Amino acid sequence: MSNYIKKLILQGEHQQQDFKYCISDSKKIARSLVAFANTDGGRLLVGVKDNGRIAGVRSDEEYYMIESAAKMYSKPEIGFTTRQHLVDGKTILEVLIEPSAEKPHFAKDDEGKWWAYFRKDDENRLASKIMIEVWKRQKSQEGILINYSDDEKILLDYLVNNEKISVSKYARIARLSYKKAEQVIINFRSLDILKDAVGDNRIDYSINEAFDRKEWENHLGKK
Repeated sequence: MSNYIKKLILQGEHQQQDFKYCISDSKKIARSLVAFANTDGGRLLVGVKDNGRIAGVRSDEEYYMIESAAKMYSKPEIGFTTRQHLVDGKTILEVLIEPSAEKPHFAKDDEGKWWAYFRKDDENRLASKIMIEVWKRQKSQEGILINYSDDEKILLDYLVNNEKISVSKYARIARLSYKKAEQVIINFRSLDILKDAVGDNRIDYSINEAFDRKEWENHLGKK
C-alpha cells in the first residue's frame, strides 16, 4: 500500500486529488468535500504537504474533523470513506468522495453563509448561479420545457462560428435582458446542449460535442 500512495502523490494535486498537510478547520475542509461532490468526486490525502512531502497525520482528530466537515458544515451531508496507509513509518489518511447525485452541495463559512463550490484542476472554485440552477434541474424529476424561438436559434447560430459565449454577450446579440439570456443558457445547460467553459475570472458556454442540432430540431418538429 506504500507504493500505492507514493504513486498517487507523484500525480500531484489535480481535479480529483488534493493534499492536506493537516486539518485544523472543518469549514475549510468542507469546501473541498463540497467541490469534489459537486464535480467528479475525488480524494484528499491528509498528511501530505502541498509539495508532495509526507508529513503524516498526528492523531484520530483528523478523522473527526472530516466527519464534522461532511455532516455539520456541508449541506446536504456528504458521504465519504477513509483508509489509513503507513508510508515510511508515517500514517496517511485517504479520504474518498464520490460524485454526488444530490448536488448542489453547499459549505458553511465563518459568517454562517452557505456557498456552493466546484473543482477545476487543482482549485476549489465558487459555483455560479447558472451552475447551481442546472444542478437543481438535473436532480429534479420534472421535465424541462423549452420554447425554441429565434432567441434560442441566435445562440446556437453564434456558437457554430465561435468557440464560446458569455451570458452578457448573448444578451447583447439577441437583444435580450440579462435575466432572459441567463434562463435560455440554464435550459440549454440542463439538457447538456451547452457545456461550461471555465476561465480564470468567469464561466462562458460552448456547444457540447455530442449535441446533434439537426437531429434535435427534427425531434422538436415531430412534436
